[in-house]
Amino acid sequence: MRRRRFPLGRWQAFALLLVWVFAWHATPGWAASRILVVGDSLSAGYGLTQGEGWVDLLTQKLGRERPGTTVINASISGDTTAGGLARLPALLEKHRPDIVIIELGGNDGLRGAPVATTRANLRRMIELAKAAPARVLLLGMRMPPNFGPTYTAQFEAMYAELARAQGAALVPFFLERIATDLGKFQPDRIHPTAAAQPELVATVWPALMKLLR
Repeated sequence: MRRRRFPLGRWQAFALLLVWVFAWHATPGWAASRILVVGDSLSAGYGLTQGEGWVDLLTQKLGRERPGTTVINASISGDTTAGGLARLPALLEKHRPDIVIIELGGNDGLRGAPVATTRANLRRMIELAKAAPARVLLLGMRMPPNFGPTYTAQFEAMYAELARAQGAALVPFFLERIATDLGKFQPDRIHPTAAAQPELVATVWPALMKLLR
């Protein structure tokens, strides 16, 4: 005797949809996502108390919205692209990240380092990260106008050129949301205040979500 099949009722269908949604959010793919942040004082939380920096806030946000995602903050105040490049191989070997966020270059520019040298260091960092293999998010920086129009233009263009040539994701200017508001900076006018850190997270978030998908 053939068994009759009854069509799903509206509430049964809704219940199955909820089960599917919860199962999708619980997939182990998110647990495997490891994000390595290699940056300078902007990411190390200079002048802030523990837990106030944008990387800490990003970690908290990911914990709520993408459970299982791990963030490793390997940022060091004062670091340059040369320092980041020297440290990166060991960091990649130790943490095996799925995504590498590179927030470096600002200190190179403030010290007047040749743009070609900074570009070469960043390019090698991207190459190493991709070979790991990991996806790369590059956070761009700009120099103050007092460095001269030629240097500032070349420095800013460097990030977009690298992202395009190396196939990396890009945030064109990491401080875009706060750059013109001195009230968002500490007295040194270089490092963002605690109140400005959520703005930095908001700047990075859209590009990072595209990589996580």
